[in-house]
Amino acid sequence: MTEKKTKIWIDADACPKVIKEVIFKFSARFKVHVCLVANSYMNIPHDPLVSFVKVESGADVADMYIAKHASTEDLVVTADIPLANEIVKKGALAINPRGELYDEENISERLSMREFMKDLRDNGLVTGGPDTFSTKDKISFTNSLNKVLTKKGF
Repeated sequence: MTEKKTKIWIDADACPKVIKEVIFKFSARFKVHVCLVANSYMNIPHDPLVSFVKVESGADVADMYIAKHASTEDLVVTADIPLANEIVKKGALAINPRGELYDEENISERLSMREFMKDLRDNGLVTGGPDTFSTKDKISFTNSLNKVLTKKGF
């Protein structure tokens, strides 16, 4: 059996702990390498399939690291739409912690909506952030991750 080359990259600073735990379980089950990237230290399982990269503090430093190192075979878990856009441009896949897959068909729309919402917030017309992360979000992410890994042959 040939070894799969897919790696799951996690934009880990903002990724909910429950989603990281789901990914760790998938990693163990499917023998998929996982790399968390963050600008602060975090605990990870003692598992040769799981690694951690600490980057310098600063806006988008972890995103730039992931964008530079991810390959077309990889999957990136991020809520950051500009990072997802960079990953999709490379020909790879990105998924957010709520289970939404970013691809060539929807990333432009997501970028436009992000800019629109930013303008509304900047002008005080919208306040607050995304809804609280829920059990439904975890289930949606788990199902999406399972579909992606199945399509990749795991």
